[in-house]
Amino acid sequence: MNVVDFISKYRKNLNTRIEDLTTTVASGSIKDMEQYRSLVGEIQGLSFAIDELSALLKGFDTDDEDSIST
Repeated sequence: MNVVDFISKYRKNLNTRIEDLTTTVASGSIKDMEQYRSLVGEIQGLSFAIDELSALLKGFDTDDEDSIST
């Protein structure tokens, strides 16, 4: 698996987690404001991580992919 594939898969996993958390918040199953803040904070952190991964991938030279394969 090369680095770009790894990052793409990781980004997909982060998006899945965001979807799960959003469903939890939207379903109304939150116990209290503390849990709500925690979930929203996690969503914000995951969104930031996805943005950073996207920035790293932007302009990535695909010719270099093969030399970075693991």
